[in-house]
Amino acid sequence: MYPEHSPHVPVQRAVEVHQPTPYPPAVPVPAPLTPVQPGTVPAVASIVLPDGRVVTGYAINFAQPEPVAAKPAVSRTAVNVALGGAGFLAVCGGLVLLTSFIAALTAFITQLIILAAVIFGGWIAVQIFSASGHQGGGTTVNIRKAVIKRNHFRG
Repeated sequence: MYPEHSPHVPVQRAVEVHQPTPYPPAVPVPAPLTPVQPGTVPAVASIVLPDGRVVTGYAINFAQPEPVAAKPAVSRTAVNVALGGAGFLAVCGGLVLLTSFIAALTAFITQLIILAAVIFGGWIAVQIFSASGHQGGGTTVNIRKAVIKRNHFRG
């Protein structure tokens, strides 16, 4: 057995030290240049801060929002609600007339049915009662020269 592999003998190894490698500082990327029309170079403004530093730069003209169109005195929603109410009233009036018409038509049809039943029933009754006299299922008596005396009939 070798002494360096023995569990009781410490093994010495070489220590390596790694130093971090610094990255180079990031180079700022310049903003792309936009061509400026001659005569439209913005004015340079300087501002003095409270601590005495001076900041110089171009003045920025913010885009102005377009003027808002004047609102009408009455909103469209209110006009729509009013027109809807007027239309509803017109429909309700029409529905009342329609219901009255349907009720009158129903009464008229009912009266026609009753009239037809009465006429047809009368015709049926005439047919029944007049037919029994013609069929003669009983005895037929022809009276020609009959003499009636004292409630006696002699034929």
